[in-house]
Amino acid sequence: MLMDWDSVRRFDDLQEHVAKFVFTKGDAIAEAVLYRYPTYAERTVLCCSVQSGCPVGCVFCGTGKKFIRSLTPEEILSQADFVLEGAIGMPAIDVKRLQIMFMSMGEPLLNPKIYDTLLAFHTAYPNAELLVSTIAPRVQFDRLIAMSAEIDKIGLQFSLHASTDEARNLLIPFKKKLTLAEISGTGLAWHLRTGRPPFFNYIATEKNSFPADAERLAALFPPDVWRATISVLCATDGRPRTEDASRATRFANMLLSFGFSSRVFDPAGQDTIGGGCGQLWFVQDWMKSRQEKNNVA
Repeated sequence: MLMDWDSVRRFDDLQEHVAKFVFTKGDAIAEAVLYRYPTYAERTVLCCSVQSGCPVGCVFCGTGKKFIRSLTPEEILSQADFVLEGAIGMPAIDVKRLQIMFMSMGEPLLNPKIYDTLLAFHTAYPNAELLVSTIAPRVQFDRLIAMSAEIDKIGLQFSLHASTDEARNLLIPFKKKLTLAEISGTGLAWHLRTGRPPFFNYIATEKNSFPADAERLAALFPPDVWRATISVLCATDGRPRTEDASRATRFANMLLSFGFSSRVFDPAGQDTIGGGCGQLWFVQDWMKSRQEKNNVA
């Protein structure tokens, strides 16, 4: 179903069980990434774009330095409809575990239609877990907390990537965002209202993966409330990544020693199709050419 897009391109890494889809029309581009673990019937994960580009500007993101506009609920839902109806070979309701994540490109809580989008997805895919992944812009979280209490399929993840606000500001330069302490309080409020654990996502680099970082995180984010995802840093320009999973694994083990439930995420297909969210090289080229065209005009 391409009702909200002019065209779609598909990129596959069959060996790593991942595919990326690039949707385009005159003024916008979006990407969606589809994983199977190990089959679509057992577990299917779909990451959808909520914006075309992103205004946040994370320094490690290939597509987060250019922003076009927020996508409409129809445009976001049509990504899932196209991919799930055309790629997994079965009705989505028959997937044993279906997870839809709003994190491929864009900041969900900076899209003013995110709540309409969540309701549309819950209606269309009532068996799907819906994960909102956010850097925590300084917005009112009351509505998200209330909706998450009403819809038990909604999950919440905060992108941290540093154990101090000073270091985090260098990685995520967006100014109107919550501090780490405020994120901790917001996550706790969400947990108390929903009974579910919030997650934090943390990219492990050579600068932020020391025992002192783990200790600070454990002090800020109580392990009996929070769960941790430790991610491998991805290259933004098609080069094989220089940060391998060993550093992420070591840091995840440090967090385990503090009582966290943690996992390591090493994006499948990164070295072939740009497996990490926001890292698809085709999207970067499209945005670069669009910017050059606008500069000439």
